Amino acid sequence: MSAESAEGKLLNHSPGSPTVLRILLGTQLRRLRTEKGISREDAGYSIRASHAKISRLELGQVSFKQRDVADLLTLYGVTDPAEREPLLALAKQANAPGWWHKYGDVLPPWFEVYIGLEGAASSIRTYENQFVPGLLQTPDYARAVIELGHEKAPRGELDRRVAVRTTRQGRLESGLTVWAVIDEAVVRRTIGGPEIMRAQLAHLLDLTAERNVIVQIMPFDRGGHAAAGGSFSILRFPEPELPDVVYMEQLTSALYLDKPADSDHYMEVMDRLSIQAEEPRETRRFLERLLSR
Repeated sequence: MSAESAEGKLLNHSPGSPTVLRILLGTQLRRLRTEKGISREDAGYSIRASHAKISRLELGQVSFKQRDVADLLTLYGVTDPAEREPLLALAKQANAPGWWHKYGDVLPPWFEVYIGLEGAASSIRTYENQFVPGLLQTPDYARAVIELGHEKAPRGELDRRVAVRTTRQGRLESGLTVWAVIDEAVVRRTIGGPEIMRAQLAHLLDLTAERNVIVQIMPFDRGGHAAAGGSFSILRFPEPELPDVVYMEQLTSALYLDKPADSDHYMEVMDRLSIQAEEPRETRRFLERLLSR
């Protein structure tokens, strides 16, 4: 695909997310590098950076300096101004701050990357074995979950962290599809007390009636399954040029995988989970039985 057509797709992207600009520009830079057979180490040397920095640029995890983009384009043999200018213009646009930047005091940089990806995604498939997925949480449940990791945080900070989560949930109203497989332990573990948990279960049941939300419970009686190692999410984007991204959150960092070999493997695991778990209709009945107690 030409640089001009890439720019056209980006400028027509409805959410206007700077993250989608970065990841599509990064994808273009990676394509140019691999076509020339240039290693990440050599590319990094050309802009006075490490191969790890090139990897983050190509994944769209960090902002672009126009000088770096210009130097990389020269290294990759893109010297025609008609091809260079659209990509340099995208580098400038991609540095625009997202809505979440005003919460930078409570958000680690590695999670800001995820929020940007989430804002650009058209669908998210997720497996959770600890908590209800963040996009499906009530404010009270979200606060209880956040307090577990920030028990000494002042009230104002907790309010801002909850605000980030509830703002993210606006994506459900703008067409984002969420397909969640949730371990039975999640809906049986009381978070925040019985009343908060009951309200969360009722909210989850209500969400199952939405066309863009699919919820499946993975019952205990299914035994072991393919995702026993932990929670993960797969984000897919409307632009076909953008690779799927697998996201795995840790206590103080996160892992992002965008190589097809990795994302394909995780998609296969997710497909198996969806087959093993209760079907959406049975999941509704499962939640209704919990609420009737």
